[in-house]
Amino acid sequence: MLALLHTSPVHVPVFDALRDRDHPGVTLRHLVREDLLARAVAEGPDAVAPEVARLIAGAVADGAGAVLCTCSTIGAVAEAGAGDHGIPVLRVDRPMAAAAVAAGGPIVVVAALRDTLEPTVALIRAEAAARNRSGPAPRTLLVAGAWDRFRAGDRDGYLDLVAAAVDTVSDAGVIVLAQASMADAADRTSTAVPVLSSPRTGLRAAVVARAPGR
Repeated sequence: MLALLHTSPVHVPVFDALRDRDHPGVTLRHLVREDLLARAVAEGPDAVAPEVARLIAGAVADGAGAVLCTCSTIGAVAEAGAGDHGIPVLRVDRPMAAAAVAAGGPIVVVAALRDTLEPTVALIRAEAAARNRSGPAPRTLLVAGAWDRFRAGDRDGYLDLVAAAVDTVSDAGVIVLAQASMADAADRTSTAVPVLSSPRTGLRAAVVARAPGR
């Protein structure tokens, strides 16, 4: 069984669909805690670390073979405590960051929530350092008004704003969609620049990493 820690219920059908397409037979358990993101934004990601650890411990007790955190804002907090739980704890955006570094060229990070930008840029820098890659620091693009659309439940409006912002980027080797909720915006863009999102590669990494027998 694979446990997924979400900070929005919109991720549940997305990951269920990816499981059905790419990993049939894998059992997913969704843990949805919207309050974690609100608190992380208000007080900083470290403020939610004890509760994240409690949720992971509960997932382990329920038989999870791995935990995947789908929120980029608190992903580093979840990943940092992995050694305490005896199973892999992954952040959904790490495989995406590795792919962005491997692609070469300037990287532009697009986000709807300002608090997501710094963790994503830090992750990309860490992946570049691990591969001895040098180059310009990732640039960031905050999509004005998009997060308000997301919070209001206007998914199409949210994705359209993200796609329109992505289409303004021309001088990049790759564009990174920092939040898992942005993934479908890639299908609405017209840019020739490769656009990377995290759900599919993140889920694949978690499925592969599951502890044996769980």
